[in-house]
Amino acid sequence: MSLMQEVAEAAAQHLGALAVTLADPWQRVALGAAVLAAALIVVSAFVKTIIPLRWLAVGSNIGFMLYGYLHPSPLILALHAALLPVNLWRVLEMQRLTRRVRSANVAELRTGLWLQPHMRRRRMAAGSVLFRKGDTADRLYLLAEGEMELVESGRRLHTGRMFGEIAFFAPDRRRTATARCTTACTVLSIDEATFKQLYFQNPDFGFEIVRLIAARLTEDVQRLEGELAAQRPPS
Repeated sequence: MSLMQEVAEAAAQHLGALAVTLADPWQRVALGAAVLAAALIVVSAFVKTIIPLRWLAVGSNIGFMLYGYLHPSPLILALHAALLPVNLWRVLEMQRLTRRVRSANVAELRTGLWLQPHMRRRRMAAGSVLFRKGDTADRLYLLAEGEMELVESGRRLHTGRMFGEIAFFAPDRRRTATARCTTACTVLSIDEATFKQLYFQNPDFGFEIVRLIAARLTEDVQRLEGELAAQRPPS
């Protein structure tokens, strides 16, 4: 038997099996679900933002689960049944963050209250040093309770203040002051890995962080201008 005859027979067998499969309405549904799920995967390759990408993954999981149940294919069914809750959880988490960012008022944006669900809590006694001048800035902080002092400048930070963001984004990543608790404090922090994950998964988050830093820099410039104006001798 020649190679061409073998190929023709194999193609005929596959076509015959496909015809038998398509004769069953449930198998047509299964194949349609698989084709749709595969199409969603192809579309997801062109999506740039995480929330639409996760929804496409959810749709693909459902399509392959339907195919795995009707065809049947237990392995495909089990795989996508395991992936579906993960994708649903991630997309709902990102949507909650987006709603918090959009609904936050100016005060909440400046204090970082909308970031609390993604931060770790730490209790510190009075006199404890959170970080020292020159330390590597690997975390962004929010003072949830108590009062803290920036030793070199003598500035006091009160409850609800986000701090440490300038060094966190500075080129050398070094702290420019020492932060010490003047009372017992509760400090919330977010690490670089979590921050980057939120930034890349949610564009609104990154935009609001830029606004926050711009507001901080504006406040510092205005404070310095006021200090310089107070030091000038009267004309």
